[in-house]
Amino acid sequence: MKSCLYECEVMHARFEPRAHRFSYRIFLFALDLEEIPELARKLTLFSAGRSNLYSFRDRDYRPLGERQHLPASPEAPSPQEADLRQRVETYAAANGVDISGGRVLLVTLPRVFGYLFNPVSFYFCRDRDGRPLGAIAEVTNTFREMKPFFVPADPADAARGVFRLRVPKQFYVSPYSDVAVAFDFHLRLPGDQLAIRIDDYVGEERTLTSTLAGPRRALTTGRLAWFTLKYPLLTLRVISLIHWHALLLWAKRVPWFAKAARAADQRDLYRPHSSLKPAPVPSAPSAL
Repeated sequence: MKSCLYECEVMHARFEPRAHRFSYRIFLFALDLEEIPELARKLTLFSAGRSNLYSFRDRDYRPLGERQHLPASPEAPSPQEADLRQRVETYAAANGVDISGGRVLLVTLPRVFGYLFNPVSFYFCRDRDGRPLGAIAEVTNTFREMKPFFVPADPADAARGVFRLRVPKQFYVSPYSDVAVAFDFHLRLPGDQLAIRIDDYVGEERTLTSTLAGPRRALTTGRLAWFTLKYPLLTLRVISLIHWHALLLWAKRVPWFAKAARAADQRDLYRPHSSLKPAPVPSAPSAL
């Protein structure tokens, strides 16, 4: 089985305009998309498409709604017709990469006791010969909006599975980070260790760094049972920590940005919040 778990430390460090750093420990699933049905049969605590302690549902990934500012291709299957693997292939192909016949490893948190929240999930894509072709970072904010970023293999280090991209964010991730900054992704193909870093840049100044790193663990029912005790209510804990540290940043008087104030700069995302949708034009009063 290529699927496994990663026991990780998450670290966030803000440099500007106020220093703020925190870290916490979690575990993540690394799921080979081809193995999910077999995992659901073998693991007592994990299911696909139905409720369990840990449940994986296709609809939670690779968006089901319309994409803002980017109409769907008429050749692409509708979200209701395409399974997760097809949607990943379609997105990779739109970015010039053919992963048909290859493998896709999804690093994520499934639903825990039915509750889902993933700040970011990663798809690592290989061709049929095992060569790394690219990765997809699927970022989700607390408004449940989702934006994918295709991260190509670094030409200078592709053989070792290094993926690099710096790109305008144009997405509201935090009220304490402007949508106009750039994401700088530095990802490595998971092996014995998971190693991910995402930086925020304003021009050439790094203002925030986030890392995710930790060793591989076997994906077994026993390990899941132990991690459930060690990391209880994991998805709830993650979103609770996000709001707690937002409160601490507010207490430090870090300037914040209202989501609706920069609506035009939030682009190419899925499941757009109502603050981004144009207000209906009121109808003219009828003449009496």
